Amino acid sequence: MSTMKLFTGLILCSLVLGVHSRWFSFLGEAYDGAKDMWRAYSDMREANYKDADKYFHARGNYDAARRGPGGAWAAEVISDARENIQRVTDLFKPGDSGHGREDSEADQFANRWGRSGKDPNYFRPPGLPDKY
Repeated sequence: MSTMKLFTGLILCSLVLGVHSRWFSFLGEAYDGAKDMWRAYSDMREANYKDADKYFHARGNYDAARRGPGGAWAAEVISDARENIQRVTDLFKPGDSGHGREDSEADQFANRWGRSGKDPNYFRPPGLPDKY
């Protein structure tokens, strides 16, 4: 009987530790993916280059998703939040902010493109410095 309890305890512990390990791995991937998204955003702001927005969207999502499921999750959450916040703030901006529905849909297309593992350079505008 005690051998059965020991065996059952070992199985339960291994399951808990396995899930625990995957949870920490997921969190690490998500953290690193969020940093990738921030880096892409910072580079976009620094470059301040015409028509480069979609490239940086795709690149940030691509880099984050390559981290694993946690990175892809972080990229999706951050991308969706950014677009939703932009829709709300656009309601309070007078005139054409350039961030209408079409632009948001194009941003989300670039986000999904990058997260799916496709080359972000598809969106790279001609002349964007190699640094980016």
